[in-house]
Formats: sequence, C-alpha cells, structure tokens
Amino acid sequence: MSAATGLHRLVVVGGSAAGLGVAEEVRRRGFTGDVVMVDGEPGLPYDRPPLSKQLLAGEWEIERLLLRPREQWDALGITHLPGTAAVWVDADASTVGLAGGGQLAYDALVIATGAAAVHPPSLGAGLHGVQVLRNLPDALRLREALGHGGRLVVVGAGFVGAEAAAVARGMNIAVTMVDPLPLPMVNVLGEDVAGMIASRHHGAGVDLRCGRGVVEVLAEDNRATGVVLDDGSVVEASTVLVAVGARPAVGWLAGSGVPLGSKERDGVEGVLCDARGRAAERIWAVGDVAAWLDPATDRYVRSEHRLAATEQGRAVGAALLGGEPAAPTLPYFWSDQYDLKLQSYGSTGRQMAFTVVEGSLAEGRFVGVYGHRDSEGRPHRIDGVLGNGMARALRTWRQAVLDRAPWPATTAVAVPTPTAAGSATAASDL
Repeated sequence: MSAATGLHRLVVVGGSAAGLGVAEEVRRRGFTGDVVMVDGEPGLPYDRPPLSKQLLAGEWEIERLLLRPREQWDALGITHLPGTAAVWVDADASTVGLAGGGQLAYDALVIATGAAAVHPPSLGAGLHGVQVLRNLPDALRLREALGHGGRLVVVGAGFVGAEAAAVARGMNIAVTMVDPLPLPMVNVLGEDVAGMIASRHHGAGVDLRCGRGVVEVLAEDNRATGVVLDDGSVVEASTVLVAVGARPAVGWLAGSGVPLGSKERDGVEGVLCDARGRAAERIWAVGDVAAWLDPATDRYVRSEHRLAATEQGRAVGAALLGGEPAAPTLPYFWSDQYDLKLQSYGSTGRQMAFTVVEGSLAEGRFVGVYGHRDSEGRPHRIDGVLGNGMARALRTWRQAVLDRAPWPATTAVAVPTPTAAGSATAASDL
C-alpha cells in the first residue's frame, strides 16, 4: 500500500489528538512504513479539555489524561520524539528542521501543532503569579497556586476562564472574573444561556466584572499583586489567569511556503487547506491549527472542537492512502461549571436564534436549539442544540440537528421522533 501511494515516511508535527488520529488511521488501513511524531511537549500525548476541569480540580491525575496508554501507543509502532520542537519546513526539499539542528525528510507531512494561548505583554506576561492555561504544565502550575489559597483574578470569561473560575470557587478560593463582553461565554452561547451561566457564577460567590477590561497588572518584586480595571477600580490578586483566547501555532512555518491565513485577507488564521485538509504538495494540516475550506460557503473554517480534531485526523489518514474518510459527525463540546454539565452538538452562537424546547433555563435542566437567521432575521431549521441535565432529550434533539429539522413554531414543541439508527448513534456518543 505504501508503495502504491508513494508514502514511505509520514511525519506528524504535534502530539495532539488530531495528530494521533492521523497515525492511528494510516495504521488501521494497513500502512507499514515509518510514522514519526515530532512532539514539542514531554511525555505521551494527552487530552486537553480536562485541564481546566478535572485535572485542575484535582479529580484526575496525569495518567488519566493520556490519549492512549503506553501499551497501546507502543503497538502503533510510532517513532515518538517527545520534547522536540519543529522549527522550520522546507517544502521544496520535503524536510522538517528540528530544534538542536536535526532534520527529518518526509513523503507526507501533517501539521498538528494546535494553538497557543494569547498572553499580551500588557497583561503581566513574565510576572510571577500571572499565567495562561493551555497545556499540562500550565494546569499543574495553576493547581499548585490555587492550593496555596489567596485570590484569583481571571481575565476572560470564555470556556477556559469560566471553567477555571468554577473550579477555584469549589476550592473556596476568592475569584474575580473580568471580561469586556456583557456576559460569560456570550459569543458562543448567546444571551439567554450566558445569563444563566452568569447567575451560577454569582450564586457561587464569583465577583463578576463583565463589561470591564484590565488595563494594568500590578506587581511588587516581580510578583503580581492585583489588576487595574478600565473603570479605575483595583482588584487584589495572588494569582492572575489570562484566558483571552488562543491563536494557531504557525510561527515556525514562516517562510516555508505553507499557505497561512490572515484575519484581514482570509477571515481566519491558521494553515489554509482544501476541503480534505491538504495545504500544499505532500503537506496536510489538522486540528486547531488548520483552516479547512468549507465547500458550502467557499470560506476557510477552523474547527476548535475536540471531536473535530480526531475526525480531521482520521480523514487525512484516509486521504494519505487514497481512501475515503468516514462521514463527519456533528461538532461537539461540553463545559463543566458547578452543577452544570453543558453539552452541545452542531452550531451555536450569539447571532443565532435560540429557544428552549424542553425544561427551563431557570431550573437548570433544559434543552435549547439554535438556528442561523436568514436576511430577514428568521431561522428556518435547527442547526445546533445545547442541554444540561436532560441526556435523553438531548439525544433526541441531536437527531433533529442531523435531520436539519424545521425551526420550532413555538417553544411548546412536540419532541421529534428520531430514526432508530440516529437514536442509537446519538446514545453511543454520550
């Protein structure tokens, strides 16, 4: 099989879920050539979503985060290079440069370097007690800091910030969460759900400063002591978590000839790929770093969901060997905050229509659906679903998203009847 496709050595840069998906898929399809994974982090590849949830809370230890245990990893026959960064690509010579001066030739290169947390210099970059939360060392450092008590200021009320704030309150740490937007996670979930989340944080004792920005981090002896907000108020802090987003890790690709997107020109950052993940001759990209072309809209799209990373990896693994990928499933995410375990399938967003179809937001047990609006501001079909505490109902409405069901006429909606196959598939995913 490798000879038929001209593939003898596959190099994957990035020890991510997406990169692992590529490696596993080519092995599953019978590829017996070299698979080399260049991994900038030490140790075996691990899962990232639990970093701001179970690991930070001390409920899980590192071993439980591993994407595959050692014995399964060894069975894949991958040459794993942990703690080794890729620093350049020569696309013409089909070669990757490694930190320290080494080089790797490839027949196919898959870029799976993910994204790096944004930490503006104005937000105390370099000060002790100020950090981001993106990788395992970040999470362990924050967990240790929270173990000493004190006061935590979270700058940014998105997924990472809101989840970390909830964990800290569970440890009885005083928390202030600051965000320029009016509500936590509002851009992703819309005002209705974001309002419910804000109420949960208020109820748990979080000092929520929405509609405010941080203009300065105060410090003594190079250690953070607090932040100054744009209204002039000062909030004391022993630890400051900067959770203002992440950008694709593409700095090492400068001058490589690999096509890179920009917000201004392409509407998105990352490695620009066709609809199957191919960026250039012999070069592919998957996961958070990749911007795949959406044939339906003719736009490049980055899908930063955990399930999408694995599916993209499998799709590229299939394409490398001339095969057809499995049909993609719906985008999926979850967020744990206090007693909430929010789960979502499909598309959600502040600009979309939203309505609760079962339960109620006030009670915290609900299922709500999202729909893209037309030029007149009206939704016509169900494009996404979000729920908490109603797993069976969520599975049913997930199928409505798959079926592109029409938008409910009112909030008092009869539950759609899923197909047998759809119901079984949905149940297996929860």
